[in-house]
Amino acid sequence: MEIRHLIYFKTVAEELHFGRAAERLFMSQPPLSRQIKDLEDELGVILFFRTNKRVELTEAGKYFLEEVVEILQNIEHSKTITKQIHNNISGEFKLGYISSTPKKMLATVLKQIQQKFPYLRVSLFETSTQKQKLALENGKLDLGIMRAPIYSSELLTTPLFEDPMVIVGHSQVKFNAINFFNESFISFNQKYASEYHRLVINTCNRMGFEPKIVHQSNSMSSILELVSQGLGLAVVPSSTIKQYPHLNLKIMKLEDMDSKTEVILVSNIKSKNSALGEFIACIQKEYLDFNAS
Repeated sequence: MEIRHLIYFKTVAEELHFGRAAERLFMSQPPLSRQIKDLEDELGVILFFRTNKRVELTEAGKYFLEEVVEILQNIEHSKTITKQIHNNISGEFKLGYISSTPKKMLATVLKQIQQKFPYLRVSLFETSTQKQKLALENGKLDLGIMRAPIYSSELLTTPLFEDPMVIVGHSQVKFNAINFFNESFISFNQKYASEYHRLVINTCNRMGFEPKIVHQSNSMSSILELVSQGLGLAVVPSSTIKQYPHLNLKIMKLEDMDSKTEVILVSNIKSKNSALGEFIACIQKEYLDFNAS
């Protein structure tokens, strides 16, 4: 008994017509009939009742059909696992991301990856751009979602989108009446996210003031939570506001077109992980949908 015998049997059992089954199998009817007869002889049972008008499964045939369906499914399952192991699409994929990454978008990407690569385990690391860069260079991450610029001959960057900076405050704040020199600001810790911290300072400097940073955090959600409680203002990427509709926030757009940040995907130039391309494509698509919503 060969796999083709099982496929022939299953097709005839689904069609209950040798002619239509033969068409589906791209063969003529007489050889198909002989193959089914050979299978019955090997099993020592009758699988089909045949008359001039119709074909029906016997009780033995009905039972055998259930077994054949399971066998063929198991074979496909084994083929998938074997191919994924061969292509290195099993084991662990390590994904880094900055704290402002939309978690809903991230969840959608993970669901899509799980459907495509069910035997791939994804480990997530929320951390700063600087730490991701080092981890990618050392082979401790497969892919990172971070902010430009990245300077490294060992890494490849894929642009995602440019994000204009805005000033955010409590929903009751009156921006047109504010003297920014006297306001308290909340920002990322300088050691944790030095480039981002520099961007915030430069944005404020171009507006003509030096920000008085009184609170620092390593999490965008924490920064916005503090702002919503009236503890200060913050300079943040505009896309982050959409992620926290429950917070009492008000934004002030900036006229300075240079006050923006770019979100990028970064991978190691020597990466051999076969799932990398799929991750990049999924994240690009989901970020596009997120920004269009």
